[in-house]
Amino acid sequence: MPLTRKERSVRPTISKYLALGATASAFALLAGACGSGSTSSGGGASSDQVHQMYTWVSTDNDRAQWQSFVDAAKEKDPNFTLTFDGPAFNDYWTKVKTRMVASDAPCILTTQAARAQELSGLLEPLDSYMEAAGIKASDYNAAMMQGMTVDGKVLALPYDAEPDVLYYNREMFEKAGLEAPSTSYTTEQFLKDAKALTGDGKYGIAVKPLLLGNAPGDFGIAFGGQVSADGKNTLTDPKFVEGVQFAFDLVHKEQVAVAPNAADNDGPAQTAFTSGTAAMIVDGPWMYGSFEKELGDKLGVAVIPTPTGQPRAVIQGSGFGIAKSCPDKQAAFNVLKELVTPEVIGTVADKQGTVPSVESAMDKWAANKPADSAEAVRVLLENGTPLVTTTTWNQINTSFQQYSPEGFRGTKTAQDILSDLQNSAG
Repeated sequence: MPLTRKERSVRPTISKYLALGATASAFALLAGACGSGSTSSGGGASSDQVHQMYTWVSTDNDRAQWQSFVDAAKEKDPNFTLTFDGPAFNDYWTKVKTRMVASDAPCILTTQAARAQELSGLLEPLDSYMEAAGIKASDYNAAMMQGMTVDGKVLALPYDAEPDVLYYNREMFEKAGLEAPSTSYTTEQFLKDAKALTGDGKYGIAVKPLLLGNAPGDFGIAFGGQVSADGKNTLTDPKFVEGVQFAFDLVHKEQVAVAPNAADNDGPAQTAFTSGTAAMIVDGPWMYGSFEKELGDKLGVAVIPTPTGQPRAVIQGSGFGIAKSCPDKQAAFNVLKELVTPEVIGTVADKQGTVPSVESAMDKWAANKPADSAEAVRVLLENGTPLVTTTTWNQINTSFQQYSPEGFRGTKTAQDILSDLQNSAG
């Protein structure tokens, strides 16, 4: 994705995956008969809609990922067909609400787990289709399924389970005489490292104006905070506020980062990291392939630092759902289920670098990555917390991006900004 990454009032450590149970038999049923992906009981426009997907297509990387799903499904079922189209990621969450109520709307759409609540009015519950196909929620990552479930109904099946991570430049660490971050990386050690890496036009870390997939929100989670509980926003949770303030302080107090502009999005910070201007960046695992192309063996992946050294990270991810407006939902599910088999998810994970939502595909994902980088992601999956949001999450993200530069520059505190967002978003 940006593809681009579930909170409740009780926040136990989430096991990486629930017990799979009768996974083999379930997925044997899931694959269905040869040609199921192209089966529709309707005709004409209905049949066309069944084989269309509305999604975000911001970059060539997005398009390559969706095409990887189509190609992998086609390898298993030569009759499989699916076309896809859509707006940029940031526009998707507004445009999907009008596109999916049109008479010619595609039957399949994508959603982040964090936005499942927001898009619940558009998404058809999948429980009955899953039961008929022998697919269990426990076949997939537990945190992701928690995020994809709204009011007890499964609204989408996930293809990835992405804990936000800390990327670092191995070469810059080595030249500064620093040890690589461990899986018990503390914020105290992180700050020492960031200061040692700052100087001569270089900075310890690059930051964006965004909430998550970025230092503020991820440190808020790492400090033990949460963004919602019992269906309500909890942006003023003291631990969340403390973590966001820690991130803001990296710029105006510690001076180990450059303040972003509200219009920056991801680009400038990611470029600073890949160009060697910044030694670290918080981002999602979905960026691994892009970063590796630029940095090669210099790229390292670490856990998000915490005050105690006990890893804690938010698990984000996305999945496929069926539109309530779809004229042939069963035929659409026959297409959808071919996108989320272990074989397809594993193939895409291997090719695109997305962390798979099915445990059996993890080895494929980790195969060509340094052992310490793969271990960091596994540890975060084992100690991850799901991102569960409210219907005003899009508003919160947009407003945070607008006002966060004031926090980084020290003209407003995290308490100021988050209180304003809490009051306006409800």
